[in-house]
Amino acid sequence: MEKYLLFLLLMLMGENGLCQQEKGCSKSMVNSCGDCMRSAPECVWCKQLNFTKAGEQEAVRCDTKAQLMKRGCKREEIISPENTLAIVKADPLSVSFDKQLKQPVQLSPQKISLRLRPGLPTTFRVSFKRVQGYPVDLYYLMDLSYSMKDDLANVKELGNDLFAALKSITNSAQIGFGAFVDKTVLPYTNTNKEKLLKPCDENYQECQAAFGYRHVLSMTSEEEQFKTKVTEEFISGNLDSPEGSLDAMMQAAVCGERIGWRNSSTRLIVLTTDAGFHMAGDGKLAGILEPNDELCHIENSLYTKSNVMDYPSVGQLAMQLEKNNIQPIFAVTENVEDVYKQLTKLIPKSEVGVLSSNSNNVVQLIKDAYKRLSSKVTVTHDNLPEHVSVVYTPNCEGAGPAGESEGICDNVPVGKEIYFDVTVTADTCIEDKSFTIRPLGIKDTLTVTLSSNCECDCDDPPDSRHPHCNGTGRVSCGICSCNEGSIGQFCECSIGKKDELTLRASCQRNNGTECEGRGDCVCGRCQCHTTESGSSYYGDFCECDDEHCEKFQNKLCGGNGKCNCGRCDCFSGFEGSACQCKVSEEGCRTLNNTVCYNRGTCKCNRCECKEGYQQPRCHKCLGCPDPCLTKLNCIECLGFESGPFRKNCSVACRKSIFHEMVDQFTVRSKKCHQKDTEGCWIRFDLGQLFGEDHYKANILKQRDCPKPPSVIAIIGGSIASVALIGILMLMLVKLLIYMKDIKEFRKFENEKKKSKWAEADNPLFQTATTTVSNPTFTGE
Repeated sequence: MEKYLLFLLLMLMGENGLCQQEKGCSKSMVNSCGDCMRSAPECVWCKQLNFTKAGEQEAVRCDTKAQLMKRGCKREEIISPENTLAIVKADPLSVSFDKQLKQPVQLSPQKISLRLRPGLPTTFRVSFKRVQGYPVDLYYLMDLSYSMKDDLANVKELGNDLFAALKSITNSAQIGFGAFVDKTVLPYTNTNKEKLLKPCDENYQECQAAFGYRHVLSMTSEEEQFKTKVTEEFISGNLDSPEGSLDAMMQAAVCGERIGWRNSSTRLIVLTTDAGFHMAGDGKLAGILEPNDELCHIENSLYTKSNVMDYPSVGQLAMQLEKNNIQPIFAVTENVEDVYKQLTKLIPKSEVGVLSSNSNNVVQLIKDAYKRLSSKVTVTHDNLPEHVSVVYTPNCEGAGPAGESEGICDNVPVGKEIYFDVTVTADTCIEDKSFTIRPLGIKDTLTVTLSSNCECDCDDPPDSRHPHCNGTGRVSCGICSCNEGSIGQFCECSIGKKDELTLRASCQRNNGTECEGRGDCVCGRCQCHTTESGSSYYGDFCECDDEHCEKFQNKLCGGNGKCNCGRCDCFSGFEGSACQCKVSEEGCRTLNNTVCYNRGTCKCNRCECKEGYQQPRCHKCLGCPDPCLTKLNCIECLGFESGPFRKNCSVACRKSIFHEMVDQFTVRSKKCHQKDTEGCWIRFDLGQLFGEDHYKANILKQRDCPKPPSVIAIIGGSIASVALIGILMLMLVKLLIYMKDIKEFRKFENEKKKSKWAEADNPLFQTATTTVSNPTFTGE
């Protein structure tokens, strides 16, 4: 409460306290009272006539109240729009729940209209009181996988205890029931036909077919109906450990009509399980790629899109639970307690309780979780427009710190009224926007309508020919708004037959800003404004002033010169862009008593070298062309009277090169070894003197010229080469012929061996025989 009163006190003192602490308002781009109101919350406008002097810009009317009054503006002539707040609807808070009332009131006011000035915050108070006996709708969502068989048996006997626990809280309680396992596709569930019908252990007889999520019982206040429906349920089963609990919670949240959620009730989902959960992306394991659409798909009490759509993400589920004012209670076994505690950090208004091994403590768990949820009040907002900020300051015993996204009060008893101070700030002008403020888990809301207070109500005289404007204009917040045919600060210029745009164009330099933004265009000429220090801008286009030159040691032009149109004119003996240096060449002198070797200028006792030459004294040029190449033609003509410059060597080269013919080099300088136009190698050294093109060259008298080639040797060698090539070609041909003959001979020998000749004699070739008698051997 003290914080709130202190804030209101500061708001009331803002005019005389906060504004006076500011030195002044920024006047850039301020041309009217509206521009001033949009510039900064501490800025106000003086509408007093004749407040500005001749030639002074109208932007000086925009400043803090203290500064304007100091300049002579009367208090009643100062325009300072304030924030306005109107409570449109504020029904009183209800004490207890009455069934005859359509809707108990737990949050007040219900509608507020704000008209805000940009940057200026406004604060209002919101009251909340939880109604005694407020209705409770509890949806019991149970994991029916095989590992929960003992828990189901206990839950079937808990109907009376559940209703008794809720009736201790309220006389208007309802309970619904739903069950879930997982998607009936691989790898989550065995898709064998027999296993789909009976996914439990073979020895377990009471088993129902596999399913994803089934809505069993809509909200009812009948204990017997609840007990009957739960008794009809049996255990089912699946393959993997995580279950499809997020699928089930999403359908329970978005299928409001089927579940039977009442409009005026505290909505609870109690999720009991001993396993973790699948979430968005896990469906890819089964080839399910379609994302969850956050819509209701229950037909014949079953979730029909279980095998078609992916699991919802935690963010999607949290958004739908918050949107439908549903508070989840996770009743889980100890092995997954940490997993669900991490989940509650992402889902607002949720609690975790640890189940016993057979769920016999679930009733007490629900009572404890409900007590924690109902004793914690969290106020937040929806649909906040851009450039609008909200800060909540709780005003209660268990208040949390002030926050921009929510305000929290903890340990709040039922029936106790608490308060939140809500501070709203608009950074820019906005038109007819709205947002809602609401407690999490409660249907009551506060609608805040926003608009901007960016214009000034100056109560201007209706006279369109006001004397202040020379009878040719009207007054608008102290400034003349000229009639057609007149222009000027006081409408003193009649443009006659000339076009106003043409006159104004003559006040623009290079088609830029009119009078550089430092003056007014009066009859085609710039009438320059005065500067903040009292001097004037000057120039044809008000482009000059004598206050914005470079500074040195925080002094304009170092105190050693005069500022003239943005540039320093230095006094005698000083130089530099800010006259920061004494005129001296000591630091620029070289060994040959030149300044920067005549390759730069000495400024502020330091050489500023020409392009390529290096500091500190511009001695070497690392980026210049190699003089061995650029001066070769001059060296050739000066030393050997040859080359392209031999006819005008004295004109082309003697001014830039001082040369001497030597037998050997004695001075250490740049050595060059280049080939001239006659093919001879010239050796010379170059030393750069002062200036850019002034060298001293020592040239060796003897050139290295190659001997001419021997004609006889060339001809003899050519003939010998041709002859040798011819002989080698003949030998190669001979070798090829010889190898071919050998091949043919071997082929003939092989064919001869394979032939078989007849052994009979050819009668054509038989030898003739002749018989001769020898008388000596005649037998007588």
